[in-house]
Amino acid sequence: MKRIGIVAALPSELKPLTRQWTHHHHLAYGRIGPIEAVAACEGMGEKAVIRACERVFAAGPPDATIDTIISVGYAGSLSCGLTAPEAVSVREVIDPHTSERFSTANPKGQRLITLDHVANPEEKRQLAATWQAVLVDMEAATVARFARERNLAFLCFKAVTDGPNDELPDFNRFTNPEGRLRTAAFVTYAILHPRYWRVLGELEKNSHLAAVQLSNFVSSSLSTSVS
Repeated sequence: MKRIGIVAALPSELKPLTRQWTHHHHLAYGRIGPIEAVAACEGMGEKAVIRACERVFAAGPPDATIDTIISVGYAGSLSCGLTAPEAVSVREVIDPHTSERFSTANPKGQRLITLDHVANPEEKRQLAATWQAVLVDMEAATVARFARERNLAFLCFKAVTDGPNDELPDFNRFTNPEGRLRTAAFVTYAILHPRYWRVLGELEKNSHLAAVQLSNFVSSSLSTSVS
């Protein structure tokens, strides 16, 4: 790896990792050990993730273009054996809508499913049984597809924020066309639906812890891979 591009959906997913980096025009520039890195987050949803991929791919002078792209962020667990805020590497990403499978550069990781919405508990059980996967997210397949189309190496690191029995609101209902969360609308909805209070409280706590775990795991994994 000469230079890597890191793509996430939410700023909180990157904050611990890029805290000491240089931030310019919505991009973060820094180093992970000897590796030069650039990171971006443009929001949730396929279009936002593609924008982030394009931004990191185009960042910097021509002789410093990236050769590896990494999907980093939160994920839901499909297995009781994988709990928040654990961070893991992914070996294979599956898009169940197209049946595409994307292998990462790490053959020892976990298997992850990418959906275009938040999975409910019953759907999580079906995904685990059908695909023998232990994680679900909403971004990784889009990043993997971008990497494949441009002949880039692909890696994926995720941290668990919710479990197989946790039912979350579908955040897609509260995102604007740019993939940003409409916070006021979401908070209003959550206040009016008490059944989500407990799980959203746990999600907020787990997200902070997961971001730290993810930062440490990514730094350790990439430093080891080039040592």
